[in-house]
Amino acid sequence: MRKTCVAGQDVADNDDGAVVSLESSVPMLRSPFFAVIIFMTCFVAVPTRLVTQIQVKGHRREGQHSASRRMVTQITMAIGRLQLLSRCPIAGIAWLQRALQASSPEIESPLSPACLMPRRSVDRDTPPAIAAGTVSEILLSSDFLETLPDALLAVDSKGFILQVNSQVEELFGYKRSELIGKKIEVLVPERFRGEHTAHRDGFAAHPKTRRMGAGLELHGRRRNGSEFPVEISLSPVSIDGGLIVLSAIRDVTDRKRIEQELRRAHEELTRRTAEQIGEYRARLASIIDSSEDAILAKGLDGTVTSWNRGAERIYGYTAEEVIGKNIGMLVPDDRPEEIPEILRKVAQGQAIEHYESVRITKDGRRLNVSISVSPLRDTNGEIVGASAIARDITEQRRAEDQLRQSQKMEAVGRLAGGVAHDFNNVLGIINACAEFLRDRIDPASEPATYVENIKKAADRAASLTRQLLAFSRKQVVKPTILDLNDRLKDITKLLRPLMGDDVEILVVPRSNSAIVEADPSQLDQIVMNLAVNARDAMPKGGRFILETDSVEFDEHFAEQHRPLKPGRYVMLAVSDSGSGMDKATLSRIFEPFFTTKEAGKGTGLGLSTVYGIAQQSGGHIWVYSEPGRGTTFKVYLPSAAHKLTSPTSAEAEVVAPKRVARILLVEDDDIMRGLTRKLLEERGYSVVEANNGKAALEWAEVNPGQIDLLLTDVVMPAVSGPELAERLSRSHAGLKVVYMSGYTGELMEASERLKHGILLEKPFTRTALLNTLHQTLG
Repeated sequence: MRKTCVAGQDVADNDDGAVVSLESSVPMLRSPFFAVIIFMTCFVAVPTRLVTQIQVKGHRREGQHSASRRMVTQITMAIGRLQLLSRCPIAGIAWLQRALQASSPEIESPLSPACLMPRRSVDRDTPPAIAAGTVSEILLSSDFLETLPDALLAVDSKGFILQVNSQVEELFGYKRSELIGKKIEVLVPERFRGEHTAHRDGFAAHPKTRRMGAGLELHGRRRNGSEFPVEISLSPVSIDGGLIVLSAIRDVTDRKRIEQELRRAHEELTRRTAEQIGEYRARLASIIDSSEDAILAKGLDGTVTSWNRGAERIYGYTAEEVIGKNIGMLVPDDRPEEIPEILRKVAQGQAIEHYESVRITKDGRRLNVSISVSPLRDTNGEIVGASAIARDITEQRRAEDQLRQSQKMEAVGRLAGGVAHDFNNVLGIINACAEFLRDRIDPASEPATYVENIKKAADRAASLTRQLLAFSRKQVVKPTILDLNDRLKDITKLLRPLMGDDVEILVVPRSNSAIVEADPSQLDQIVMNLAVNARDAMPKGGRFILETDSVEFDEHFAEQHRPLKPGRYVMLAVSDSGSGMDKATLSRIFEPFFTTKEAGKGTGLGLSTVYGIAQQSGGHIWVYSEPGRGTTFKVYLPSAAHKLTSPTSAEAEVVAPKRVARILLVEDDDIMRGLTRKLLEERGYSVVEANNGKAALEWAEVNPGQIDLLLTDVVMPAVSGPELAERLSRSHAGLKVVYMSGYTGELMEASERLKHGILLEKPFTRTALLNTLHQTLG
């Protein structure tokens, strides 16, 4: 046993933990319950008289019972004050109930009927058990209920109110006397009373403690009939007379209001966030759709998941036609591994920037595209697909090719000019020496023959250098204003012996005058060089045609045919019905020293000279040829008609009005077909495209009677334009036909009979195209 001091009194702590006074040795204090009570009272400021009462000397046995009752009341009030700090009143009552039961190991239950019967104790100083009536008096004590912060009611098992505290009066508006003896349902709204009675009966059958904030939506009813939300905690207490339920009620109106305001604020925030996200997505979708580039998304398996309007414009497929299908449908057959390789890199998190490739459109055209691909990630950061941005660079590549060709020709021209200049100096020395030798030897001697051969070779070399200088545009020119139609009449006289009797020569002026400002000798050189090439291409004879016309090119046409500038031009077309040329040959025909003739039969400077003269005169040369179909060269020289007459205001370009008609456009050149379609659609025409005659016949078979006009190229593989027109005319009575060709009308008339329509020569302007269609449709 250890000795200690409590409130100034000597006490002893025995082995079983009971605290006893060393002076009084009161037997009833030999229990763990009172050790806990003394510990608690040190923190809740139990009055000093309570401790003094526990330690009073010389208690009489008959006085011990009443002292214990008062002591328990004081302890209960102290616990109530302690629980007031913890805001958990029902927990405090439950703790008190357990403490009373554990207050004496010799008492079966302080709240059971057995407590009412005193039991003999081994120790004659052990006090009698606390009676059940005592506990009910404590629980129903107004002093006890007033110590709790919430509205507290004591209700019996039948729902009658036994006791309330002042907080109930304040909360519900009733006086205590008006509530005691009434059913608890008087505080419940009428619409819930039936349901409440059923719940109360169920609780009485299976009572259990329910803490505050159980998550139920409950309402209380004040005396004036108003309702308010409440939270209720219940604690059942068993006594001899039955069951007492202690109900702690808390008004949660303010909390509900705050929760509702927070909920409304959250909903408003969610709504505004959703609106902002929706607006952002709408703006983003609008930006994506308005982009000229193709913007699309695809899964890691290549399945297309999104497709913008730019993709529709570039590839020709609508979103409905593509989404859900594999992106490989756009890739040429000669690039089978391109898409899988890209997707493998994307799956590893790599981005691919601006690589150039080729794609196939819906109508079969091949496009040069620049593509950037980036990984698409989900909210967890996992890569789930790829986004791609593709730009059509077909026109850009075409312009770059033209620029490279122009730069190459410029570089070759400079080289040729430099060589010709230096070579002329050498030739001058050779000619001078030959002249000196010829004057100093006998003309009849053998050396004179050698000197003459040297002189002839030097003259031929001088002719070559003049051609080189013409190509390099360094030849000295003497331009004059002349009519090309008149000049051709004179040139024709020189062509007759050159071309031979098996070649028919035609001169076809399409305008009354063709005024240009050029060097007459250079014009003669253009015609003569082209005539020589034409004769070589017609070993068995044919037709050689010279045509002139006056044309005007607008900015749109000039943009598509750089370096041509907008304005009025005189066209000189030189055509032959010879063997023609393939694309590989066409790409090099203007290069100096390039020739397809046998060795020793050509220098390769004829066409390069023509090219140089056209460039030096401020013009342009364009060639159209196909194997076995002949060749047409078109030289465009700036018109000088305005220099012969007084300046007048330029006449406005007359363009046919917009109209509605369906046109079947058949053209095997992808770029030409795309440009023509764009021109037609801008004027209101509905256009159906086909890249050859066979495809056009297949479409017409599926869609009979839906063509107003056939606009077709003349020379195409498998099915030519005239053959297509003839076959379609059988099923489309009165079909209107317009042919397109780079060859001139005179040449085409000889090679193929253009039935059912008229010819529109390439290259044509927008005005010429629209006016021709308008006149043909009537």
